[in-house]
Amino acid sequence: MLKELYDYALENDLILPAGFIKKQVHAYVLLAKDGKFLGIMPGQEEKVPCPDIGSMVKREDKCNVLAGKRSILFPSEDTPKAAYFRETMAEAAKAEPRLALCLNALKDADIAYAVSTQLDQMKLNGDKVISFMVDGQSILELETVKNWWLQFRRQFSSGGRKVPCLITGQLTVPLATMPPISGLSVVGGLRGGSVLICFDKEAFESYGLKQGANAPVSEEAFAGVKAALDDLLTNAPVLAGMKFVHWYDKPVAAKDDKCEALFGSTIPDEEEDDEDDEADTPPEDNPLQARRQADALIGSAKTGAPVHELPSRYYILLLSGVSGRVMVRAYEEGNYRQLTENLRQWEDDLRLTNSSGPAELKPAKLAARLARLVSRQKSDKNKKKRKSDKDKTQQNPDENGTQQDPDKNIFERMAKELSGLTPAVLNAILNNAQFPDAVVHRALAYLRSQMFESEDEEQTRKTPDSLACQWLKAWLCRREREKYQEEVLSVEYNERHPEPAYHCGALVAVYGAIQHYAMPDVNASLIDRYYASASQTPALVLGQLSRMSNYHIGKLEGLRMYFSNLRDQVACAIGGTIPAVLLPEQQAYFALGYYQMCAKLEKERLARKAAAEEKKTAEKENKS
Repeated sequence: MLKELYDYALENDLILPAGFIKKQVHAYVLLAKDGKFLGIMPGQEEKVPCPDIGSMVKREDKCNVLAGKRSILFPSEDTPKAAYFRETMAEAAKAEPRLALCLNALKDADIAYAVSTQLDQMKLNGDKVISFMVDGQSILELETVKNWWLQFRRQFSSGGRKVPCLITGQLTVPLATMPPISGLSVVGGLRGGSVLICFDKEAFESYGLKQGANAPVSEEAFAGVKAALDDLLTNAPVLAGMKFVHWYDKPVAAKDDKCEALFGSTIPDEEEDDEDDEADTPPEDNPLQARRQADALIGSAKTGAPVHELPSRYYILLLSGVSGRVMVRAYEEGNYRQLTENLRQWEDDLRLTNSSGPAELKPAKLAARLARLVSRQKSDKNKKKRKSDKDKTQQNPDENGTQQDPDKNIFERMAKELSGLTPAVLNAILNNAQFPDAVVHRALAYLRSQMFESEDEEQTRKTPDSLACQWLKAWLCRREREKYQEEVLSVEYNERHPEPAYHCGALVAVYGAIQHYAMPDVNASLIDRYYASASQTPALVLGQLSRMSNYHIGKLEGLRMYFSNLRDQVACAIGGTIPAVLLPEQQAYFALGYYQMCAKLEKERLARKAAAEEKKTAEKENKS
């Protein structure tokens, strides 16, 4: 992993000379040729190379030079680090006279007051990095200053026995401690950075070796690793409380990045819930485009047609911060061509008809799907509910009376509940392996909660959540390939499926539809009352539902024959014996059968409606 990160840094020209690090300078103090204070210029977002002491010295009384925190350059009271900054500036001024002007500005009380006033107006606090410009040129860009720093920092170098570096293989005096990795503060890391390689206790050491000697890494090599992680973590999405970091052995355009299209997301996107939107044609970007690229790649392997600039390897990391350390939750690497095929299989396993229309469900990112594996709470609202309560951004107060954001609540729960499951799910997707059983258990729990939420949140006709059902289908499809050596589940309802529990769920959906058409204004439907028991002990419930359906079907007029035939057809598909108890796998079949039958009923309803409208239009035309 470290070698691949180092190679990434080399490939992208990220490695700086030893003793330098790229940082964002938030503001420059502008000085004229004669040292007169001219004002403050805001810095650019682009990071620039700055001198870095790193981990070579203890930080109690020392700091980085030439570019440092505002609290060090212009402190409210003198500190050891502020004194050290001025001392090193005086040393540097011997090599570059223009730095003497900067030193005078640091010591001048009037200039310090003017600088602090302007920085306050710019809302730059004590943690922001400040540097100097003299006569329009940044002191960080002066070659004389760079050469001075390379000479000055040699005093911090510690001698020692040279050993092979674990990353480059070259003989080196290893770093005693490693510089921290930034970019993990949103996933448990410290603001000042977290340590990737650390031996701070005797229990972690062996053979009498101390600190970094237990895993010898050169300063240059680890600088490459740090530069690579700093670059990759900058825009890395958060996935269940972890940073999703990925790269390839060759550059890939952002629009062609299949991992980002399929897995990348900052928070669960509840807009994926909108069934009406799901019926629309999927956008040309996002996972659909990635799927077309996968098809092109797979096709090229068969035809020999070239595909432009394809990488050969992929690398994926899941990272979080714990107690000041970087925790590697998962590391995956493999063949890019195989990755493409496995992602294609993942998309195929998820294919499912839309319960509110004839189209298939549109693709969704993994973060939105993972939200369906989180324990559902009352604060979780669907998109339509949030739209109606847009002025109520914060739904439920906590124990202190503070209003909470439901989206943030889901995000935090994902980090707590799925930190162990997400790496296993990712591994299954990337390697076309079976999903953990926890996936089906959590998806079923989500559906049970969603199907029986309070009456003020329920819909007239309840349909299981589509993304949760896709989890069930993917889990079952991979199980079926092992059991039957083929996939029996299809995108739509399969009347020939051999699993009785699947048709039991479909039959319950038919019973619910019959009641809905016969008694559209009923307060509590049979789905409200019997879905839970039917999904676990169908033999005890389906007989009673059959008798109720005979009563309901007698009230139908135009649809009596349609529902009568459909009911009998599905009942025959169950077979001779209705299962007494359904295990989790069978419950998954039940939920999926229920969902797909709901989709079938809705599709046929829309077809009848379209036919009626067409007939009505034709009659009007004939009359005219």
